[in-house]
Amino acid sequence: MAHTFEDLVQLEQDAVDAHHQYTAPGVDDLDAARQAWVDAAARFQAAVTEYAAAKGESRVEVEMAVKKAVRHPETADA
Repeated sequence: MAHTFEDLVQLEQDAVDAHHQYTAPGVDDLDAARQAWVDAAARFQAAVTEYAAAKGESRVEVEMAVKKAVRHPETADA
């Protein structure tokens, strides 16, 4: 599946959200929450690798740009 940059942003946001659920107080099933986080992060990493290879870009640069877009959207275009 070919990913767009917007797909990568959504996958990273999903991983961040899953992490927040895992670290939230009073999690009912810690193991399930951790696995959801790990799975979301793995999907993101695989998509970044695929995207970077398809575009001929540095994998690290792509990952950094996506994480900046998710964590600091006000400066992502700057």
